[in-house]
Formats: sequence, structure tokens, C-alpha cells
Amino acid sequence: MSPHDTTAGADSIDYGSYLALDELLRLQHPRSSPVHPDELLFIVVHQSSELWFKVILQEIDALVGALERGETMYAVLSVRRLNVLTRIVSGQLSALDTLPPQHFAQFRGYLGSSSGSQSVQFRAIEAASGLRDPHFIKALEEHGEPPAAVRRALERPTLQELFDRLLAREGATLEALYTGPAPTPLFLLAEGLLEYEQQFALWRFLHVQLVERIIGPGTGGTGGTLGARYLARTVSQRFFPKLWEVRGKFFGGDRPTAVDGSR
Repeated sequence: MSPHDTTAGADSIDYGSYLALDELLRLQHPRSSPVHPDELLFIVVHQSSELWFKVILQEIDALVGALERGETMYAVLSVRRLNVLTRIVSGQLSALDTLPPQHFAQFRGYLGSSSGSQSVQFRAIEAASGLRDPHFIKALEEHGEPPAAVRRALERPTLQELFDRLLAREGATLEALYTGPAPTPLFLLAEGLLEYEQQFALWRFLHVQLVERIIGPGTGGTGGTLGARYLARTVSQRFFPKLWEVRGKFFGGDRPTAVDGSR
């Protein structure tokens, strides 16, 4: 057998063992007594979200690496995958739209102090994407010292800053990207990043609507949070403010001149 043979023992691996299905399917532990059938749905949606968050964080790392290396087309492909992943996380929220409020009320008390705001991976995604505003930092501090994954994300440049550096490296400006004769890889990347922000904002909006549909707009969340009121504040948070601002320049007095001299 070659020392470089990476397929050794592969014949003994099947679908169940490769995916560790026996372990995976034992990880759902409804707390209600008697067990409410809808609690399994509630658990699976949140567990699967955390699995997708894990993949999203890996893809953000890949995007950051591509931006730091100046590999524009690789970054375009990475942000394309990031957008697909974010749509998946948003889409699965629709499963909880089928949860009647009276059913949730029957097992909500068994959740204890657990709250989606305690998701370390979600906070890490927000930080890695670029949130640095006081509202976000305050929300982190309310839960004590930020976890290591969140601290690491806060210590590195935001995606906006990395994109700005890439523009400078290429000798380009945002205005030039939108007035050139044809879409460039940098333009495609800018639009992909903006789509990511839109997809993330859509997830937030759908989450707000879901919470209001189940517990009402004024009901506090578990873990002492403000529930839908807190979530509603987050919808307008921006990862890429400059990508939004550049659009206004085409409709105001400082509208940039196109490459052919027209305005």
C-alpha cells in the first residue's frame, strides 16, 4: 500500500457512517413533557441553521483570503456561493411559518433562557461581514465577553475595507466601476457583495416577520431579549455603506461622468 494512498479503508465507509447519521439523528432532544410534536421541527430548523452558519463562516474566510490576495475572480465565485448559502438559511425559516402560536406556547417555557441572540456563529458572521456599530457592540457586551470566534472576526478588516484595498490595488474607484463601458470582474464582485447584504437583510426581515407571527410584535423574547422589537432594529444595519452611497451619486448634483463624457 502506498504511504500516499488516501483511500485506505474507504471500502468500509457507507452513506450512514460518512455522514455520522447515527450520531446526528440522536442530537435532537425535545424538552417538553409530554413531548410536543412541533418541538422537533423547531429544534431541527435551528440546528440546521447552525450547520449552514458553519459553512457560511468557512466561505467568508475563503472570500477574505481571496480579497487579501487580490484574486478578484475567485472572490466573485466565493461571494456567489455565499449568496446561495444565505438564501438557503432564509428559505428554511418558512418551515416555522407552519408553527401555530398556540402550539409554540405549549413548549416555549421549556426553552429556558435560550435565545437565538446567543448564537456564537451568527454573531461571528455579523462581525466577519463588517458590523462594528455601537448597537451591535452593545448587544455583544450584554452577553459578557465576546467568544473567541467573534473576537477574531472583530480584529480583522471588514469586507468593505478589504474591497476598498482591492480597488486601490487595481487603481479603480467605485464610481468608475459603474460608468465603465462593460462590466468588469470588480463590478461583478461589488454587485455580489451588495447582493450578500440584501440576502442577509432579507433573512433578518423574514426572522422579524416570523417572530411577530408566532409571539406578536410586543412580546419579549426568551433570554430577556426584546423579541421582534430588537430584531426590527437590525434590518437596516449595513455591511457595505459605500456600495449603497455610490448609487446616489448617479441621481444627484454630483453625478459622475461616464467614460464617453455623458452625464
